[in-house]
Amino acid sequence: MNYAEHIEAIVALAREAGEAVLEVYATDFDVESKHDESPLTQADLASHHCIVAGLTAQTPGLPIISEESGLPVFEERREWQRYWLIDPLDGTKEFVNRNGEFTVNIALIEGGRPVFGVVHVPVQGKTYVGCEGHGAELRVGEDAPQKIQVAAASADPVRVVGSRSHRGASLDAFIDRLGDCDLVPMGSSLKFCVVAEGGADVYPRLGPTSEWDTAAAQAVVEQAGGSVVKLDGKPMTYNEKEDILNPYFMVIGAKDHDWLALLPDGG
Repeated sequence: MNYAEHIEAIVALAREAGEAVLEVYATDFDVESKHDESPLTQADLASHHCIVAGLTAQTPGLPIISEESGLPVFEERREWQRYWLIDPLDGTKEFVNRNGEFTVNIALIEGGRPVFGVVHVPVQGKTYVGCEGHGAELRVGEDAPQKIQVAAASADPVRVVGSRSHRGASLDAFIDRLGDCDLVPMGSSLKFCVVAEGGADVYPRLGPTSEWDTAAAQAVVEQAGGSVVKLDGKPMTYNEKEDILNPYFMVIGAKDHDWLALLPDGG
């Protein structure tokens, strides 16, 4: 499969879904609660339906997992060598709080790895792309794509990106060990993207996430020269177990620190 052949179509699809999200964002929308108490809006569902229809037309027969469609049983999906993994609206809390820090995420998983990912930021009109064999790029509106890459060296002070909605004691302990640093709070998969474009050096995620939250942005980071690793230092992989929860992980841009050694338990 030539992933790069699909870039234009998937970027267009993510932007179309983003328009559907913004239509709801402009209204006095209702917020429901899912079974895990996380928020759900009509924007999540509008984006979901848009993306699923588009992917089904683009790649007929290729399985799709969406946060809003439920998780197929492991006995079925463990046989999938290749499938789409989407989060129609990542950062629903940021959407509800109207701070603009939410994204549309579309990823292609092959052999347990995200090999192609698109992260669209509707409010900013930005689209990040990571594609094996093509690299990573940022598209702003109708401007020509700009190649992006992680920082070659950490800034002074080090720039640590962290969750706006899910900060905890483990992140505070990491920052204490690191010493002088700038903490950049941010929502959704934007945290990965700011590392991918060199705007931050590291993003430790020491709290819960699901595979659809991270796949597209992981592709962007990896194609920009960074890495996404579990706390044992191994790459984060997909579709290898019954549940869809990720282990804790670290998004690494600049490689001039032993970031895992700075964790409270040494990784």
